[in-house]
Amino acid sequence: MRRKRGRVLNGWLVVDKPAGMTSTDVVNRVRRRFDAQKAGHGGTLDPLATGLLPVAFGFATKTVPYIMDGTKLYHFTLRFGEARDTDDADGQVIATSDVRPTDQQIEEALPRFRGDIMQVPPIFSAIKVAGERAYDMAREGRAPVLEPRPARIDRFDLIERVDEDTAVFAVQSGKGVYMRSLARDLAEAVGSVGHITVLRRLRVGPFREADAIPLDKIMASEDNAPASPELLLPVTTALDDIPALALTPEEATAFSHGQAISLVELMGRIPADANPDGGMAIARDGGRVIGLCRLEEGWLRPERLF
Repeated sequence: MRRKRGRVLNGWLVVDKPAGMTSTDVVNRVRRRFDAQKAGHGGTLDPLATGLLPVAFGFATKTVPYIMDGTKLYHFTLRFGEARDTDDADGQVIATSDVRPTDQQIEEALPRFRGDIMQVPPIFSAIKVAGERAYDMAREGRAPVLEPRPARIDRFDLIERVDEDTAVFAVQSGKGVYMRSLARDLAEAVGSVGHITVLRRLRVGPFREADAIPLDKIMASEDNAPASPELLLPVTTALDDIPALALTPEEATAFSHGQAISLVELMGRIPADANPDGGMAIARDGGRVIGLCRLEEGWLRPERLF
């Protein structure tokens, strides 16, 4: 069997992604810089976007779904008056409007986009339609018809009105929310059209701006040696938002063999912030993380073993 090239590395690298690159481009460059066998990212950013792109190495790729499900924080700049086919500044103008909303009109429209909403993704997105990527169809002039999808918006605030054409917003959201769609739909809700000109991600789950390292700093090298693994955060950093549950050695052995454990036996040890109705927890044996579990129907059930 052919051995994979590169070093076995495990951990997270939080990259401050520059504009003009795809998320895949960033992952490939970073993987080569670290000479790592395996790497993936925790949530796509558009080429126009900047900000936090968590890159998972090795075993950390198993925790990517929990990063994808985490809370995201964005700031974006919306330009009123021009609709673009990509819903951002990289696209072609497809409609214009002379309407420029007042701050009051914007504030009055924002509440309808908070909470659980339905959102139509941009046609230039990675969603599959009959086996084809939507962006491939759009580039070929076969604009796909995309159905509305559920989206969760916990915060959507106007934070700066630069001028009558331009406004800056803060958005805190859950998984799978498109900022381009949010900007497009808000502009339409105030009687205009619009698109995103600037987009920056400031948080992904437990990762914050303070954790991020600019890509050019990561790539800088005075020699040809691979980047230091000391730049990586522990695999378990991705799980910092999930409550931890201590197991006895006997329970840990049973858990590691895929056995469910009665919550009655764990009374007094279940974290207060763990939801007993389908919530997640980290199973620990002393200081060692042994896996993720789900609390449901009176049982602690293994979800993913580490």
